[in-house]
Amino acid sequence: MKKLLFTLAFLSFALVGCSQDFAIGPKVGISQSKLDLSKEHFQSGDAKFGYHVGIFGRIGLAGFFVQPEVLYTQTKATFSFDNMGTEPRSEYESTFNRLDVPIMVGFKLFNLLRLQAGPIASFDVNSELKNAGDDLQDADFKKSTIGYQAGLGLDIGNLIIDAKYESALGNISSNVGSYETDHRLNQWILSLGFRLF
Repeated sequence: MKKLLFTLAFLSFALVGCSQDFAIGPKVGISQSKLDLSKEHFQSGDAKFGYHVGIFGRIGLAGFFVQPEVLYTQTKATFSFDNMGTEPRSEYESTFNRLDVPIMVGFKLFNLLRLQAGPIASFDVNSELKNAGDDLQDADFKKSTIGYQAGLGLDIGNLIIDAKYESALGNISSNVGSYETDHRLNQWILSLGFRLF
């Protein structure tokens, strides 16, 4: 994962010298997240809102561009657990605090609309399972994960708008307490950025 990020970062910097379009600026946004739990006794809950804040850069040439970002992200998600068939099901909430590094690659249409997709590396800062109690204790969240994002972007003057879907390529936790899970976080993302130059 580190080699992939280093290679993409190197290519981004290499393009700066011949770039026709270079931008950098702050970025903020909201997301709607939902857990995908495909193991017995677990069931995904309602989607929850989160936020992100950070910086973006963009390097473009002949209509194509690379847009790396560094974002602090907080998302939440709920799920239920039936404790071996007992009713009612117990409800739990996970909070994910991460450092996200998406690298979007795409092309522009009509100098306004952007089509984009690319990998995202997520690094756990302080994620936790709240009120786990005696049944589940805690989740063992991975320190880093890889996923992908894809979506559309819009450039209006110095304002950039991104609407993307994100999904994990691997699970963010293989167990909750003593129970195995396939614990994946999927989200819809809406971001606003401001191009400083």
